[in-house]
Amino acid sequence: MDFSIPADIQRTLDALDSFIEAEIVPLQEQNDNMRFFDHRREWARTDFEHDGVPRQDWEDLLREMRRRADAAGWLRWALPAEFGGHEASNLEMAIIREHLAHRGLGLHNDLQNESSIVGNFPTVLMMRDFGSPEQVAEWMPGFLDGSRRLAFGLTEPNHGSDATYLETTAVRDGDEWVINGMKRFNTGVHHATHDIIFARTSGEPGSPVGISAFLVPCDSAGFEVDFYWWTLNMPSDHAEVSLHDVRVGQDALFGRLDYGLELAQHFVHENRIRQAASSLGAAQHCIDEAVAYANQRTTWGKKLSVNQGIQFPLVELHTEAAMLRQLIRETAWRLDQQHHMEITHQVAMCNYRANRLACDAADRAMQTCGGVGYSRHMPFEHIYRHHRRYRITEGAEEIQMRKVAQQLFGFGRK
Repeated sequence: MDFSIPADIQRTLDALDSFIEAEIVPLQEQNDNMRFFDHRREWARTDFEHDGVPRQDWEDLLREMRRRADAAGWLRWALPAEFGGHEASNLEMAIIREHLAHRGLGLHNDLQNESSIVGNFPTVLMMRDFGSPEQVAEWMPGFLDGSRRLAFGLTEPNHGSDATYLETTAVRDGDEWVINGMKRFNTGVHHATHDIIFARTSGEPGSPVGISAFLVPCDSAGFEVDFYWWTLNMPSDHAEVSLHDVRVGQDALFGRLDYGLELAQHFVHENRIRQAASSLGAAQHCIDEAVAYANQRTTWGKKLSVNQGIQFPLVELHTEAAMLRQLIRETAWRLDQQHHMEITHQVAMCNYRANRLACDAADRAMQTCGGVGYSRHMPFEHIYRHHRRYRITEGAEEIQMRKVAQQLFGFGRK
């Protein structure tokens, strides 16, 4: 059994590194774009006078990065060939995500907003698999050229992980649907053209059947962005949205009526394994940086790294990273072979452990590097602030642990 990176994927990593050095690093270094990545990063990126959303010049830089990556054939790497992609497998994407995050902070793969030279495009796959032929024809070109952008409206003020109890409703009125409700942490609304709104269309609270998804234009009458949440990780594009008698046509229904949660499940499994890989890469970066600092730092006439009090915590983290790497790659490989619901518990294992590892590694790196590690001149506070949210969002770690427990104890749905 061969556990090494397949030769074709290693060639891809090498080519990605060459592209980064030739195209992305020079872009990052010109016109003081380093302000978005050095100790000024939070202040340079955040429009504090306009609800704390991302600044326009920061998003313009990200757009130029994506344009260059797309021109070089990297941005759509994971997409099917019919959409200009390379049809990268989940295993390949997991290895790529870990590799890019392991490189550290940079324009090539930004941790704060998940922008990467190798795009994720979950909405493209959702549209391919759940959209009507008419929707695919209308929407797909816009997804790829950036003229159509979707936000994701599932979480509500009273319901986060318990999505089956959401209170937003959609009621049929002739040829239209009338939507009322609220959404919280509605990410990406500040620049979205449409919002995927999940609403109950039938059934009882707590039932997964009876929830439908709608493609709602953000400029619809009654669609209001009330405010943006300011978070530990800034800038923040997580809005509080209210919908008051918002009307959409029948063509706004996305996927099967009453089975909208299928879309959410489709979204999270591929996203979670890739997020786990990114967290692992960020954790390994923190470990490596802490080891390098300890090897060059002298205290009381000797290297800091000779102290077992410094060595052992980093050894523990390095060991966990090595074990987790194999679990993530096996799980990604299984996602390529099996239906995603068959291994939902294994995806959950990878995701909650990797997100926790990133936080633990960033925290230990701060402690190892002392006051300098706590400063914004090192990357650890940025990595911690970003990855701390993943222990809550897209399924809190307790929810993911419950998935594992359901499989372990036999309590899961058949």
